[in-house]
Amino acid sequence: MGLFFEVLSAINNPNQQASVDQLSSITNTVQQLAASRGIEPSTMQTVLSGLGSALRPAMQQQARGGGSLENLMGQLTGASGGLGALSSFLPPQMQQQLVQGIAQKTGISAGTLEGMLPTLIPVVMNLLKMGNSTSGGGIGDNPLLRTFLDSDNDQDVDLGDVFKFANRFLTPAR
Repeated sequence: MGLFFEVLSAINNPNQQASVDQLSSITNTVQQLAASRGIEPSTMQTVLSGLGSALRPAMQQQARGGGSLENLMGQLTGASGGLGALSSFLPPQMQQQLVQGIAQKTGISAGTLEGMLPTLIPVVMNLLKMGNSTSGGGIGDNPLLRTFLDSDNDQDVDLGDVFKFANRFLTPAR
């Protein structure tokens, strides 16, 4: 739940770009994608967990390799990004491994998962960008991204859990 607490902290911090509306838009995109593919919410959580497990080391490598993680995130969330930006970040072989691993865990066809990546990866990047500073600071000023890239493997960075808790936060039980 550590990553979700960072999301809430970003929403409550006027110096970060996050808002409840932004979180709602992000979760709605995931819900609509799941509904359009006939995927149950719990299965979509597994998809997001697998995606996060693959994105984290790729982003850590990008940051360590001197590449601009900020530019990459901008490309993946921007209108001009699309499949080209996705392929430069996750080469086709890595995408295939990611898809096959998630397909085995969820039973969702590889073709369906491949079709979902161009939507899911920008959604995840937009979620992580919620921690950006309103004063234009760099990635190093984003505690949400720092938590996601946390390399101590404490299992506190599960994207599936983030979306599960975000949905509970946005639609509390009555």
